[in-house]
Amino acid sequence: MAASFEYVFPAIRGLQAGRPYYTSMCPLHLIPKIFLFDEEEVAADVRAQRSINRSRLPDITRYLLENSEDYVFSAITASVDGALRFEPFSEEEATRNLGTLHVPMSSRFLINDGQHRRGAIEEALKAKPELGYESIAVVFFEDRGLERAQQMFTDLNQHAVRPSRSLGLLYDHRSEKAWLAKEMAQRVETFRGRVEMEKSTLGRRSAKMFTLSAIETATSALLADKQDQSLEERAQIGAHFWKVIAHHMPEWKLVKNNDLSGGEFRRDYICAHGIALSALAHVGRTLLAHHPDDWSDQLTALEGVDWSRTNKAWEGRALRGGKISKSHMCVRLTTAALKHRLHLPLSPDELATEKEADLGLPALS
Repeated sequence: MAASFEYVFPAIRGLQAGRPYYTSMCPLHLIPKIFLFDEEEVAADVRAQRSINRSRLPDITRYLLENSEDYVFSAITASVDGALRFEPFSEEEATRNLGTLHVPMSSRFLINDGQHRRGAIEEALKAKPELGYESIAVVFFEDRGLERAQQMFTDLNQHAVRPSRSLGLLYDHRSEKAWLAKEMAQRVETFRGRVEMEKSTLGRRSAKMFTLSAIETATSALLADKQDQSLEERAQIGAHFWKVIAHHMPEWKLVKNNDLSGGEFRRDYICAHGIALSALAHVGRTLLAHHPDDWSDQLTALEGVDWSRTNKAWEGRALRGGKISKSHMCVRLTTAALKHRLHLPLSPDELATEKEADLGLPALS
């Protein structure tokens, strides 16, 4: 009888739904060799996995390469269509689920969860082969056919919930944009204690003024032309800008001083929403470029702006049918309205959007 070649993995045996499964560690250099993508040309109803989204791979690969000394990858889950054989180290109660998992080399390994991690690992190894000696956790299940594999995919993904963008920024200690947003929330007195750090939407009764994600989006737009300056210099510019803006925003002061509730603020005023923050940031970017020495003086014109939703000048710009719109088009139109007010030039995109919308000069007072 011909010798049977096999993979041998150190493993822990567990039990789910009355059936054994196995958890092991696999060197990264083996991942592309033994774990296969489901065939993408096969029709969806006879596949056990979604088609891989290759546009996601560069970001995951970059994350692995740029953080090779500080990355975290969760386990890959795979089905094996061969005969799995587990040999415990001993039959004693304490160790009988510790042992080695033997898998015939003729087996097919099908990824149920983690195909994008697998693809990123393959790409990263081309640039940094030494990563191949590190490992990733793998959970092995015995392949029980297409229907079971498809159900596994559904079960593994249907309860997965992505964290809110604000929470992702709060816990991100690598991104400069995340750091800047958190600095704005602390350095700007009006924002301090009034920024929702976990959720990316504000409830009707929330006392917060803005979300951390809205602060990040706006501050990134404000400082887009300042990438040649140090992180601390950008933080100082951003904090100064938002402090000056706050000085000219009586509605913000009312909320900060608890004279206006957060719910009333969002219900009644355009300046309570992320679209206003983004538009103000784009105005600030232009001011910093065209008025580097006296940009703060130019912002006094904001004091006469009527930010109330009842101001018909906002319809078609920040509002669509009386409701706040977060579209890029509306951000540009709101920015253009404020730039008209401050006598600032519009960008080519803003000019094109203004022409297309044909709303006329806005009367913001």
